[in-house]
Amino acid sequence: MSDAELLAEALGLKDLDRAGWKRVGVSRPESVAAHSWSMALAALIHCPPGLDRERVLAMAILHDLAEVRVGDITPHDGVPRGEKKRREREAAGSLLAAHPELLALWLEADAGQTAEARYIKELDNLDMGFQAERYMKHGHDVSEFLDATAAVRRAWAGR
Repeated sequence: MSDAELLAEALGLKDLDRAGWKRVGVSRPESVAAHSWSMALAALIHCPPGLDRERVLAMAILHDLAEVRVGDITPHDGVPRGEKKRREREAAGSLLAAHPELLALWLEADAGQTAEARYIKELDNLDMGFQAERYMKHGHDVSEFLDATAAVRRAWAGR
C-alpha cells in the first residue's frame, strides 16, 4: 500500500461515527477521526514529564486507525474481545505494512504495557468522559459513559 493509498483510506475515519454514541441516540456523534484528534490535543497539552511526547502523539493518532477497516466495535456488538483484537491487529498490520515503526507504535498502544501506552488508554477513557459530558449538556442520557469514566475524570480534575 502506498502512502497516498494509506492516507486516502485513513480519511474514512472522518466518516466513521463513534458507535457507542449512536447506540445511545446521539444523532450527530463525533467521528473516530475527531476522537483521535481530541486525544492528540490532550496529549500535546498535558503529556506528563518523563513520557516521550512524540511517541504519545503518534499513538494517539494511530490507536484507532484499524477501525477504518473493521469499524468501531463496542462491547455491545457481541464480538468477543479476542476476535476484535485479532481483526484490528490484522487491519493495522495491513494498513501499516510499509511503516513498521508506526505499526510497532500501534501494537505498543494496543498492548498497553509501556508508560506511554498506559497513558494513551487513560486519554482514551478521559476523552470518552469529556465527550459524554458534552452530550449530556445536550440532553442525551450518557450516564453509562459518565459512570465508566468517573475515576479518570476525577483524577484529571485535580491536575
